[in-house]
Amino acid sequence: MITYIWAVAIIVALVLYALQVHSKFSKAGVNHLPVVPFLGNMARIILKRDNVINRLTELYQTYPDDAFVGFYELMNPLLIIKDPDLLRKITVKDFEHFVNRRGLGEDLQDPLFGRSLLILKGEEWKAMRSTLSPAFTSSKIRLMVPLMVEVGDQMIKALMKKIEESGENYIDIECKDMATRYANDVIASCAFGLRVDSLDEDNQFYESCRKITTFSFKRILKVLAFRSFPKIMKMFKVTLFSKSLSEFFKELVLSTMKQREEQHIIRNDMIQLLMETKKGTLSHDSKETKVADTGFATVEESAVGRKKVHKDWTDVELVAQAVLFLFAGFETISTVLAFALYELALNADIQERLVKEIKENESKNKNNERSIDYDIIQRMKYLDMTISEVLRLWPPAPVVDRLCDKDYVMGKSNNKATHDYIICRGEALQIPIWAFHRDPKYFPDPEKFDPERFSEENKYKIKPFTYMPFGSRFALCEIKVVLYQLLRHMEVSTCEKTPIPGKLRPDSFQVRLQGGHWVRMKIRQ
Repeated sequence: MITYIWAVAIIVALVLYALQVHSKFSKAGVNHLPVVPFLGNMARIILKRDNVINRLTELYQTYPDDAFVGFYELMNPLLIIKDPDLLRKITVKDFEHFVNRRGLGEDLQDPLFGRSLLILKGEEWKAMRSTLSPAFTSSKIRLMVPLMVEVGDQMIKALMKKIEESGENYIDIECKDMATRYANDVIASCAFGLRVDSLDEDNQFYESCRKITTFSFKRILKVLAFRSFPKIMKMFKVTLFSKSLSEFFKELVLSTMKQREEQHIIRNDMIQLLMETKKGTLSHDSKETKVADTGFATVEESAVGRKKVHKDWTDVELVAQAVLFLFAGFETISTVLAFALYELALNADIQERLVKEIKENESKNKNNERSIDYDIIQRMKYLDMTISEVLRLWPPAPVVDRLCDKDYVMGKSNNKATHDYIICRGEALQIPIWAFHRDPKYFPDPEKFDPERFSEENKYKIKPFTYMPFGSRFALCEIKVVLYQLLRHMEVSTCEKTPIPGKLRPDSFQVRLQGGHWVRMKIRQ
């Protein structure tokens, strides 16, 4: 009987605690969707009946006139920003209040991510951001373009071989898988100095990259647990990735560095840049390409990156940055490339216009041995327009978040609120990029794939802070290079397996099409 009474008392206490947490927004006059105790607004997501992108978009659309709304990630209350002007204020004017990302919770005990730029906060983040900044300038990326081209040529040969072996003049291919293998080989070459051919066969590097970048349901639960119960996760020494994965990448990075030191090998890749970073010899070039020359879908570098800060690097920190580079490139690039091919298959007129631009470029550069280099790619306006529209309609990072470092007055959430809302230190807000990009108020007929939104005449009409693509120059350049190569040799069209219209998988935490990213490819005549 005593045990029974204690059990009931504990359950009642937990329920009362959950009700108290889940009443935070209601008490403050902030609108939110109905909640389930302990699960908050994540019940349908946890049950794999919907994905977080759709849930946040539903929330965004339910309260069209609100400046911000509330979302309960299990027991974590999050603010969802809906007003572009408020977003500008938060991310520019009052940036010092929201310098840090939420990451995976405090005290993440993980050798691959625990010391990466994505996780560090405050002065540590500033120091590492400043030290690494020169590694991602356009002048450094320019030197990596030949490595990208080499991998692209390898992919074209593999595709042609498969078409010849098919007995038809085409193949139907799941282009997300193809794009993942291509991105893997570019990362292997540009980051780790390895030459692999994942399109022809699986290899240890590809399998390790796939394991580390695939966010399974189990891994997502770990992420949620890190954010909701960090002390418990630390107590049980839970890590996000297996020890064998950590050891594989640690050995790969450190052994490659050692070999290059001993043999005086210099190669234009990420390992070389990290070696220079450790020595303190990596610096910004005096003449750096302006952002306007790198494409509309990139962002200007923060002033933080320009400040010179001395930092002593540990081996763990070096490996962590290499893995972060891998993670960002592997998933982001493969996702954007897969959706670009999907949309070009659906929109033959846009594909042909891109091909026309490529042919015009070929004719202009026929006396140049290098038909593809950094400068040529950046001059292709319609290619930039097309990729910018892919990033609008299918952003690979549909949501980003910020952690509040100092109490901040948000203002009133809507015209019925009677008091300003104060977000407290340690609480988080999210920016629903997907919902902004598909809001007809900012992008008329938002479901239509229309690169003309980003023409010279139209792109500056876009309201600031309603279009938020990724800011990676490396990723943007790589996608342009591979699309150039693919469309020069391949014609992309739909097939019986192509999902029309495209809908997101309800059971995935990543941007994936239900039914797969199937297209038909044949050799262009």
